[in-house]
Amino acid sequence: MPAPAPHPDAAAAAPGPPRPADLVIEGCTVLVHDDRDGIGFTEDAAIVVRDGRIAAVAPAATVTDLPAAERIDARGQAAVPGLINCHTHAPMVVFRGSAEDLPVEEWFNDRIWPAETHLTDSDVRLGARLACAEMIRGGVTTFADHYFAMDEVADAVTESGLRADLGWAYFSSQGPAGRERSLDFALRRRGGAGGRITTSLAPHATYTVSEADLRASAGLARDHGLPVHLHAAENRDQTERSLARHGRTPVETLHRAGLLDVGVLIAHGTGILERDLPVLSRGTGRIGVASAPRGYLKFAWDTTPVRLLRSIGIPVGLATDGAASNNTLDVWESMTLTALVQKAAEGDPRWLTARQALGHATTQSARALGLDGRIGRLAPGYRADIALVDLTGPHVQPVHDTATALVHCARSGDVRTTVVDGRVLMRDRRLLTLDVPAITAELHARLPALLDRGHGGRIQHYDG
Repeated sequence: MPAPAPHPDAAAAAPGPPRPADLVIEGCTVLVHDDRDGIGFTEDAAIVVRDGRIAAVAPAATVTDLPAAERIDARGQAAVPGLINCHTHAPMVVFRGSAEDLPVEEWFNDRIWPAETHLTDSDVRLGARLACAEMIRGGVTTFADHYFAMDEVADAVTESGLRADLGWAYFSSQGPAGRERSLDFALRRRGGAGGRITTSLAPHATYTVSEADLRASAGLARDHGLPVHLHAAENRDQTERSLARHGRTPVETLHRAGLLDVGVLIAHGTGILERDLPVLSRGTGRIGVASAPRGYLKFAWDTTPVRLLRSIGIPVGLATDGAASNNTLDVWESMTLTALVQKAAEGDPRWLTARQALGHATTQSARALGLDGRIGRLAPGYRADIALVDLTGPHVQPVHDTATALVHCARSGDVRTTVVDGRVLMRDRRLLTLDVPAITAELHARLPALLDRGHGGRIQHYDG
């Protein structure tokens, strides 16, 4: 591991006292990356933050006298890059637990898509705010969201202090208006919240959006410098149906439409086959895959072929999907499950080590979203997105290996403090930007109407 800087202001040429910091986090164990994405830990370290960025990671003793607007004593805690939820539908927390123990066809057609016909902008706003609160409490600092009424989600991101990549989803059944609304939102809201909001075009999926519309989306993405976020090859059955109907896999459909050449985030990809690897390798745009293992276990799907994708350099970021299917927005759990499920899927206990899992939660997730170089590391110049994790609990002690303790022992409830752009959003488990009791009180009044399925309609039909 690279040695920490001898002093956070050692590079300053000007004489006189050091420039005050906005935030100093001291006494912690800091997760650091080397130039090959290897992971190590620096003990008794400090993180110095200025202007929303990490100015230095230094020995704690060197910052004792450094003036700072705010200080956090993080002894007994690990500082990790804020977690990244690479694919979710944040407002769907309003449906958490309402459609359980069902195959995916019934889940969509009989429960979720009928219920979504009742959604109002106000419901989306409440769900997004509640989701943001949940993610902050779990150490998530960035999420990629794919849903409807996305101005409400963007407003929730602005209010909460989180970072997000947002896309307004659309189906071909909506006609050109759906695609145009997705583009309008992406252009209006990118760069919002002081630069914390980035945007994507968001065709729903290869099975709900025609190839012509996918091709049009690729053209819009090229013309406006936007990435695309969509569902594809979600499970093996989808891939088999695509082969039977069209003679090609969902990934081959993405290639035919030109989406692999403009930058695409593929949600799930558990149906990606070996025959898809050469197609993915030929893509000239940024390609990432988001994996949400808890939902795959619930739907009895295969899991994302992380090892195959890694073999061709495709980053796989961690995700939760929406809480309607996954029940939780806990990326910490996704990290643990990824390590365990990948061992079982490959039949290899040496595969997907704790350090590899941490890599997927940090640099791989940042790369999958096209935000590498900005987030995913605790290093000078990176945005100060930080989670502080308590390692003193009896379920974590003794710590023989910090990586193992973080992946297999610690839980999201051990996150004590969450910081985005140098701003503390939660300190000592107290949320500072959102009022959860007020949000849930307003939401509970809406639940009977939201869950009424007596009208017989649905926003779309699922047949994979």
